[in-house]
Amino acid sequence: MECDFLEPYRGKFSSIIIFGPPGAGKGTLGRFFADAGTQYHLSSGDIFRSLPTYSPAGKLYFSYASKGELLPDDVTVQIWNYYVHGLIATNSYYPESQDLLLDGIPRTLAQAKLLEPYITVRHIILLEISNMQELLRRMQNRALHEGRIDDVDPAVLKTRLEIYHNEIQPILDYYPPHLISRVDASQKPLEILRDVLVRLSHLLSRGPNVAK
Repeated sequence: MECDFLEPYRGKFSSIIIFGPPGAGKGTLGRFFADAGTQYHLSSGDIFRSLPTYSPAGKLYFSYASKGELLPDDVTVQIWNYYVHGLIATNSYYPESQDLLLDGIPRTLAQAKLLEPYITVRHIILLEISNMQELLRRMQNRALHEGRIDDVDPAVLKTRLEIYHNEIQPILDYYPPHLISRVDASQKPLEILRDVLVRLSHLLSRGPNVAK
């Protein structure tokens, strides 16, 4: 018996990408706009950390995360796409009326290219902070309060930061410059929110149905 009503969504997901190094505040920003607006905040870190440790995908993810390394790009995008369709099937995310606020993906140029069939990028928010010691402090504080195993070991944290800085420029070069807004993430959270709202409220207040 075929279940036509479970047919996967065929369109592209209208998306706003939040880029920034670990500890820059991507999750805080994404959660705020998801709560205050119509966007759906989707953290790839939350997706992968929620994988059961005994599952094949979970075992693979934690074997990489424990060293601060990234999953293979094709596996990352496959798991992400499967998860998004699960959100649609359970009426958690409505692609025709909500933007996805993407946090943590794409992390490599290969992922950006693999995501092309699935997303339409409306805008990119780039959180910039150059003080590595401040990032390390934020990540260790997050580990203390949230039990994040990938934020505990300083060597792992430094590996994650090095991977980000090595990968981010090719990703940014892949997208049109006019889609990118740079924000100083060394500020306090409310100051970051203020700057994003002042510059992008016109974009964030409109859903995909009115995107041009």
